[in-house]
Amino acid sequence: MEIKATQVKELREMTGVAMMDCKKALVECEGDVEKALDLLRSNSALKAEKKSSRVAADGILVTSVCDDYATMVEINSETDFAAKDSNFLGFAEKVKQYISQNKVTDISALSESELEDERKSLVQTIGENIQLRRISTVEFSKDMSIGLYLHSDSKLASIVSVTGGNEVVAKDIAMHVSAFNPLCLSEDDIDKDVLDRERAIYENQANESAKPKEIMAKMIDGKIKRFLSEVSLLSQNFVKDPDLTVSDYLSQHDSNIVTFSRLKVGEGIEVEVKDFAEEVAEQLK
Repeated sequence: MEIKATQVKELREMTGVAMMDCKKALVECEGDVEKALDLLRSNSALKAEKKSSRVAADGILVTSVCDDYATMVEINSETDFAAKDSNFLGFAEKVKQYISQNKVTDISALSESELEDERKSLVQTIGENIQLRRISTVEFSKDMSIGLYLHSDSKLASIVSVTGGNEVVAKDIAMHVSAFNPLCLSEDDIDKDVLDRERAIYENQANESAKPKEIMAKMIDGKIKRFLSEVSLLSQNFVKDPDLTVSDYLSQHDSNIVTFSRLKVGEGIEVEVKDFAEEVAEQLK
């Protein structure tokens, strides 16, 4: 049966699916556009499942600040090119609207919402694995100020809540958190396992120096102290004025940090590096 170009174009405009896939669906459905549309929609879940095993380490963050909470969501794609696609950005906007209207603290809640069908349809349209990977929601009360910093490329964001001070102070700290990625608020809050790992590394380095034990002990203590000052938010040099620590800046504004959160797109995802020839070979397969 002959499939007209106008039919393919119509189905393409309705679904956003590749022209070849539209034509195949029309052939299978003997030119019936409505049936072809249903077929493509039914296949979207299957295609999404097949692509779900592919690494999606790029993407963007969407954020929202509401009356008593602020939320960041990481939406992943396989490539930066896909993350700039109008369909992807349209989906991201729907996610932003959803978190603006619903206080969500678990990423599974998004997967169980109407957004999941939208995500699967997007996978079919773009042809890449699209994932709602992580969410961070910070709740705050009326006596707190909230600061949200979203970098210009939408790939790095932080939320900070403070008492005292104001939104400017909170946003300044959020910008600092984005830039310096502290592991804890104060030196007393460091995770014991993290500290033990660092200490073990410094002990091995000290043992290799073959110096007297008392000297090695001082070396280890010195490195631990420096490590804690570098990863503890309050001890870090303030991003806008390195002559001050974050603690100093907060004191100037009679402010205290209640909590902070930071997300960076793709953080913690291992990406296999391939050369161009390998990528072309895979595409040909």
